[in-house]
Amino acid sequence: MNAQVSNKPEPRKNPLAAAQKSDRNRKIAIQAAVVAVIVGLIAAIIITIVMRDSDDKDTSSGAFAPTVNFDASQGAVPPNVTPGGAIVVGKPDAKVRVQVVADPQCPACAMFENANAKVLEDEVANGTAVVEYNIISFLDKASTNQYSSRAANAAYVVGSTDASKFQQFMTILFAKQTPEGGAGLTDDQLIQIATEAGYTDPAVAQAIKDNKYADYVKAETKAVFDAKIQSTPSVFVNGKQVQTQQELMGKDGLKPVIEAAAQ
Repeated sequence: MNAQVSNKPEPRKNPLAAAQKSDRNRKIAIQAAVVAVIVGLIAAIIITIVMRDSDDKDTSSGAFAPTVNFDASQGAVPPNVTPGGAIVVGKPDAKVRVQVVADPQCPACAMFENANAKVLEDEVANGTAVVEYNIISFLDKASTNQYSSRAANAAYVVGSTDASKFQQFMTILFAKQTPEGGAGLTDDQLIQIATEAGYTDPAVAQAIKDNKYADYVKAETKAVFDAKIQSTPSVFVNGKQVQTQQELMGKDGLKPVIEAAAQ
């Protein structure tokens, strides 16, 4: 069978229609790209807002603000301490606010005190800093006579009586710290330290012997840990946690940190 050749003419192409179709496809592609960019920007904005919100809620960002849920119906409450259980030394309107969290039995706290006690005393004396001390008790198991709790009680006894002598008390207390695993200082030794620091009122000695603020110390310790403190010493300068070994344990390590915050 012979093949037949069609004589039907091929349809003619319309250049204008082809150009319009191409232009239409190009517009669709551009619109799709614009939509993709807008969606991306919206997603980025949402992510940024979520991250900022998360940062605002992040308790590890540096802010330290415990609240002690304890009143006179539960036991003796030390006067002249903050709602967060801090003993305040210095002028409240000082440029720099230093917060110190320490346990009397903590060896690292003794190292911090040895390195920075003079700096803190000087910065309080010259009016640059106010120092807030949260003395907690979680190391009773490190002694055979519950030294951590008894020494923390002594700190609140003296600190709430007269904060102006408290830094001297802390310096002597940590200088005489006993090693972990044995007996801590006795009540009589704590009273002697208080006397050396200038607390000579017999009522101070009696309150140390009576462990007057024992229940408050427990509540204050819980409040501090609820505020996400994970170790001692923990130190904050104007709300920002001091992190480096040099600043915490180096000789006068806090001095440049406080001076920078005062600018």
